[in-house]
Amino acid sequence: MRVAISTSAANKPGQRAINTHILEELDYQVTPLGEISLRRRSEPRLDGKILYEVKLGEEFLMSSLFTEAEIALARLGLGQLEGDELDVVVGGLGLGYTAMAALENPSVRSLVVVEVMQPVIDWHRQGLVPLGEKLSSDPRCSLIWGNFFKLATKSGSGFDGLQSNRQVHAVLLDIDHSPSHWLNPENERFYSEQGLHKMAQKIRSGGIFGLWSNDPPEAGFSRLLDSVFESSETHIITFPNPYTGGESSNTVYLARNA
Repeated sequence: MRVAISTSAANKPGQRAINTHILEELDYQVTPLGEISLRRRSEPRLDGKILYEVKLGEEFLMSSLFTEAEIALARLGLGQLEGDELDVVVGGLGLGYTAMAALENPSVRSLVVVEVMQPVIDWHRQGLVPLGEKLSSDPRCSLIWGNFFKLATKSGSGFDGLQSNRQVHAVLLDIDHSPSHWLNPENERFYSEQGLHKMAQKIRSGGIFGLWSNDPPEAGFSRLLDSVFESSETHIITFPNPYTGGESSNTVYLARNA
């Protein structure tokens, strides 16, 4: 574990010290997608609030400060389903907020979370992230190391790679930045009529596919969803951004299987 303490203090008489914070790198690993790190730091602009952040190379992937849309993905998606024995798949573990929101729904019977980077799963199992221990210990939840996009489009295989004929009630995806801005260029093939159709075959009739996006709604992607699913809708999730002093927003797409 590498620990860095960064301080920016006033050096003029009568000035108060500002921007003092502690930055800890909790883990650093090299993966096929690049160097990934988990950081914990205090944010002086938020009265020292402790934040968890994930970086891939020099790019910030996620922060525990902005989780409203990830939570909304699960709540909105599962809110459209009936029944008390729901089987759910989450693509992308991250800091666990979508998965935890799904488990808070008492109707969820099983949750499979597919994550392509083993270090992210390890963070949860080792309790390095706030939701890790709770997610890992929930008997309904399975953390699977695998490529969601390959599992979603592979014939004769379930999302857990084992149960070939098992269909689920909902698939909630939060991996790429948006349908047109991918974490890995290979993911592009999934966002096509053929890719979505293969995944839809693994969702029960009347089930839900939900997708998180960092970008505004894309009309072209909504049309694509409508060509594969019975219907689709978009939700703009707005939340305060203390860095800008204003608001930011993400998009949640929902599509119902025929």
